Amino acid sequence: GLDHQTAPLALREQVAIADAMLPEALRELRAQPGVEEALILSTCNRTELYCSVHEGAEPVPAQWLHARHCLPAGRLDDMLRQWSEREAVRHLFRVATGLESMVLGEPQILGQLKEAYQHAHTAGTLDVTLERLLQNTFAVAKRVRTDTGIGTQPVSVAYTAVRLAERLFTDIAHACVLLIGAGETIELAARHLSERRVARLTVVNRTVGHALALVQRTGGLAAALSDLPAQLAEADIVISSTASPAPIIDRAMVQQALARRRHRPMFMVDLAVPRDIAAEVAELRDVFVYSIDDLRQVVDEGRRVREAAAEEAQTLIELQVERFCAWRKALAAHNPVQTLRQAAAQQRDEVLARAQAMIAHGKSPDEALAFLANTLTNKLLHTPSVKLREAAEQGDTELLRAAARLYGCPANDDPPP
Repeated sequence: GLDHQTAPLALREQVAIADAMLPEALRELRAQPGVEEALILSTCNRTELYCSVHEGAEPVPAQWLHARHCLPAGRLDDMLRQWSEREAVRHLFRVATGLESMVLGEPQILGQLKEAYQHAHTAGTLDVTLERLLQNTFAVAKRVRTDTGIGTQPVSVAYTAVRLAERLFTDIAHACVLLIGAGETIELAARHLSERRVARLTVVNRTVGHALALVQRTGGLAAALSDLPAQLAEADIVISSTASPAPIIDRAMVQQALARRRHRPMFMVDLAVPRDIAAEVAELRDVFVYSIDDLRQVVDEGRRVREAAAEEAQTLIELQVERFCAWRKALAAHNPVQTLRQAAAQQRDEVLARAQAMIAHGKSPDEALAFLANTLTNKLLHTPSVKLREAAEQGDTELLRAAARLYGCPANDDPPP
């Protein structure tokens, strides 16, 4: 994956995968050669692929990420980080507990990870290993929040945006604030602003009902997205976080708002990826635009307070990493299912490649499909057939009965003459 530590906002925008596209992306990733299980975590600060893969298939997820976004091979290599086995488990635990977040210990990432899990569960791209890993991850995150001080303060990107606004306004209680969106980030911002009793708080959203539901919980007014230009002219502070694939505030819209405001300054914070506010808006006078990356300086100030709690959290994480790896080692040693599935998948991929090559060389699809079906059947049944024939010749009725139960066939306990 890549995140705010390795990749700039513009590139993170380019590779972000919207919620609506996750089911298709998950199934597409899971269908790649050698990929057994898949989970995609894509937020404003990171896009990461968690996969269970066959040996030798480790580069496949990175190759898929390049191909999905039509990027030249290797374009992301300098920014991608890859973890395997124990390091991958440790990284996921750190992500879930907020130790890898821009705001150290922020709680939102756990909710985003749970949503990613639900998408993968619904898409059917999880199996034993990732299912167990995700359940352990949620338990680790809960324990870290309970047993350490990492979650004792209201820490989030929304909180950081409000703190920045307080620095720029002599008295934020006199400010008119416009919030765009109705998701968790905007709700957190609304709660923080309500506590500060700002003069006016308005929530604009494409679905007015969602905005109404939010302001009923936090206070303020609700408006439709179509009313955005008028609301923008009234706003001293604008905080935006939507799932729009393209900017919803452009240069012309802000110019018109400034004219109506007689060029009173506007403070704008864009917490969305892709960005809600067009980049050229920052070129205007009397407008101060901050992207999610610009919040890093403010975030770093609070980081020192939580470093001690982070060290304690890391100790808990290491213990749980050991436990999960021990479980996985025991599973591999005592459960042949994973080995059987990996061997079958490897045979499938080999035969599929040969069938595709037949079509590429002019064979008909029917002929290639017949070859695929017959060859794959023979490969999958070859070893069991040989072993059962040997068992019959040696009078091994125990193996014959076990095979009958395994394959759901009637058993014949009488050994051959």
